[in-house]
Amino acid sequence: MSFKTICVIGLGYIGLPTAAVFASRKVSVIGVDISQHAVDTINRGKIHIVEPDLDILVHATVKEGFLSATTKPEKADAFVMAVPTPFKGEDHEPNLDYIESATRALAKVLEKGNLVVLESTSPVGATEKMAAWLAEERPDLTFPQDAGEDSDIRIAHCPERVLPGHILRELVENDRIIGGLTPKCTELASQLYKIFVEGACIATNARTAEMSKLTENASRDGQIAFANELSVLCDKMDIDVWELISLANRHPRVNILQPGCGVGGHCIAVDPWFIVNQFPNDALMIKAARETNDGKPLFVISKVEQAAKDIKNPKIACLGLAFKPDIDDLRESPALEITKLLSDNARFTILAVEPNVKELPPVLSNRKNVALSSLENSLEEADVVVVLVKHKEFIGLTAEKSILDFVNSCNQ
Repeated sequence: MSFKTICVIGLGYIGLPTAAVFASRKVSVIGVDISQHAVDTINRGKIHIVEPDLDILVHATVKEGFLSATTKPEKADAFVMAVPTPFKGEDHEPNLDYIESATRALAKVLEKGNLVVLESTSPVGATEKMAAWLAEERPDLTFPQDAGEDSDIRIAHCPERVLPGHILRELVENDRIIGGLTPKCTELASQLYKIFVEGACIATNARTAEMSKLTENASRDGQIAFANELSVLCDKMDIDVWELISLANRHPRVNILQPGCGVGGHCIAVDPWFIVNQFPNDALMIKAARETNDGKPLFVISKVEQAAKDIKNPKIACLGLAFKPDIDDLRESPALEITKLLSDNARFTILAVEPNVKELPPVLSNRKNVALSSLENSLEEADVVVVLVKHKEFIGLTAEKSILDFVNSCNQ
């Protein structure tokens, strides 16, 4: 099939780079987002997120006429959905409302022969639910769950597997898992991604594709949990965890990751809970890893409180709010959560340092004892400096005061 027009729904950290890469291959791409600000920004050839080189690519593809943005889906040959899948509440039940809303919106413009791909990280079975919602909206069309290979519409799941800060390169170079509801769906989705993917497009079914993404991130979560638990144990034994890991990793079959102040982002911090939510009595190790990583911020806070206990009305500099180095993404960020919890202490004045944002996020902006501060000012004024994210600006940091470094930034 020749894909002349592609509609990408959701223009966030995954959707916008995906739309821009498709457009860079001289394919007409319509980007859709409910944020008028995001739409207007993109149509000016600019971007509303931080990702290296994305601004150049968006500017070029908009200027050449291959990329445009709007707030409602338009007719296309293929639809790629990259919308959020948050939790409904404290029990970590997946919230598919964004997927359902986007699905019902795009159903209005579906035509026979179209391909619909779900990229959003989802619990197993979400692609089938998307197909059912499409069928409810469009009884005049046939779908794979009823018509099999002869369906009017093809449906597949293709999870993204990219690293923020390296998204444009990894979109092109990484292998992609392509899971259709039928083999024909898989084949057509593979053709779509081969427009720009230089890695392998590996065929499977939709459920396996959904579980592959959850498995990848649950595995990483478990490895990080081991490192984070090790850091807590080393603190109790007065052992330098960074030196210990360096020594242990000299074993030819050991590769311990680096500990931090927790785990953030919309993948590793979220995806394992999708498995636990579906199988609470069986996913015991996965759940334990999540609880270990979710508990690390409380350990960090206890160390900060201990360092500031003898200081009257201390000023605490929190270096980093993003969930990983050198990006502006605050989703599920343990650094942001730590900063927020520290600001709950009325004794503390919080100087938040985040080089990649221009204003405090809403969770902090209404707190009188929190201010967005420069690194220079914070190092001068703070009584306690807490390094939460290994931004390049913080590497090799020194100061004439207490520094609590939870990411091994100062020793670099």
